[in-house]
Amino acid sequence: MSDTALLIMTRYPEKGKVKTRLARGIGDEATLQVYQAFLIDLALRFKETTSDLYWVYTPAMPGFHAALAELIAPVHLPGSSFPQQGADLGERLLEAFRTIHAQGYRAAVLIGSDSPHISEDTISQAMQAMEHADVVLGPSVDGGYYLIAMRQPHDVFTDIPMSTDAVLRLTVEKAQEQGLRVQLLEPLLDIDEHVDLLTLAQMLEEEPDLAPITAACLAQVKKEF
Repeated sequence: MSDTALLIMTRYPEKGKVKTRLARGIGDEATLQVYQAFLIDLALRFKETTSDLYWVYTPAMPGFHAALAELIAPVHLPGSSFPQQGADLGERLLEAFRTIHAQGYRAAVLIGSDSPHISEDTISQAMQAMEHADVVLGPSVDGGYYLIAMRQPHDVFTDIPMSTDAVLRLTVEKAQEQGLRVQLLEPLLDIDEHVDLLTLAQMLEEEPDLAPITAACLAQVKKEF
């Protein structure tokens, strides 16, 4: 058992149930293909991570891990999984940290499944930053964050209006009000809207190795853009 957990917040890929804002631009079928590609890239990238990997999933379906493993086969699905708990996103994020802390981990790094190009180096930077910061945040270009890391399950989530351009700013303020030390990583694109996917597609045309499965998928579904 590692002393650090890497958590990936994940929705089971079902047509019409994932990335609904993105689907308004490219349709449900193309969105499902793109999201599955995101998950495969993340599974490949972190299959040998030195942290203990957990897929923190919704909906709370029985046999999630086996079902997702079958869906992305022949790629091996690394790690373990447990369901998200809570009435809203902020509560689900906090409960994920609480669950891991209760299992005895010294620290946790949590990411979404919206940045298939996130690097192992970024995760390492977050772990290093926790040596002298209570809350580490990876800012996304839309005003939110793609990563949050903590050594304790501090509540920096309650009453934060998620999916707005004020999320990062308000989270930093909430942490500082509690006397917590905050460190920011480099900004990174996460994919919520059609325009984000266009930016990612251009990025992966230039550097497909950042997320090779997603790059191949986008090349195939590009007519939907």
